[in-house]
Amino acid sequence: MTDIALPESLGYSYDQARERLHKALQDAGRPINGAALLAVSKTKPASMIRQAWQLGQREFGENYLQEALDKQAELSDLEDIVWHFIGPLQSNKTRPVAEHFCWVHSIDRLKIAQRLSEQRPEHLSPLNVCLQVNISHEASKSGVMPEEVKALAQAVATLPKLRLRGLMAIPAPADGLVAQRKPFSALHQLLVELQSELPEAPLDTLSMGMSDDLEAAILEGATLVRLGTAIFGARGGV
Repeated sequence: MTDIALPESLGYSYDQARERLHKALQDAGRPINGAALLAVSKTKPASMIRQAWQLGQREFGENYLQEALDKQAELSDLEDIVWHFIGPLQSNKTRPVAEHFCWVHSIDRLKIAQRLSEQRPEHLSPLNVCLQVNISHEASKSGVMPEEVKALAQAVATLPKLRLRGLMAIPAPADGLVAQRKPFSALHQLLVELQSELPEAPLDTLSMGMSDDLEAAILEGATLVRLGTAIFGARGGV
């Protein structure tokens, strides 16, 4: 496949995003490898993902299934790329997700988790999953309510082809670092409680923090931050 020439600005923005993450970790007194960068590539062409991969990025997050599958086909030569499904997931779309992704961040119902476990191919390793928590109790947001996390986690942890890795949240927008930290702190506390309840589960992931609130998330223990605009630029109104 012939690479498409792209502006050098992607290399610059990717370097800036990595530097921002490293500075946030240092300011929080955490190890430089304490959190990983998930490049959110939804609505962006496969050619941009390829360039980010050439710059060293390996983990990419997609929200829209058909768009993601098309990109995966175009980028099938990149064997060590790691695909994360981070968007809302309907039950009639679980099979291709179970077959083509390494991670799912948006589990908010047991039915979805059960279907993913049943449909995960035997030759693949268990699917890494996070429970999406509606940490700000927003009526318009997907996610399990905080008070229901424990019961859902206990059920998901028993499914044979899934590995329950942690929690994900997209809090309501907030102004200022102090306000931004509150929902992330609450999500971290939920994970600590789950680690006590489910000591056998590999609960090591807090998927939280995006381009506007990365620093607050890192201060509250994020292990995976989802950056789209900061790397790839604005989504052009999508």
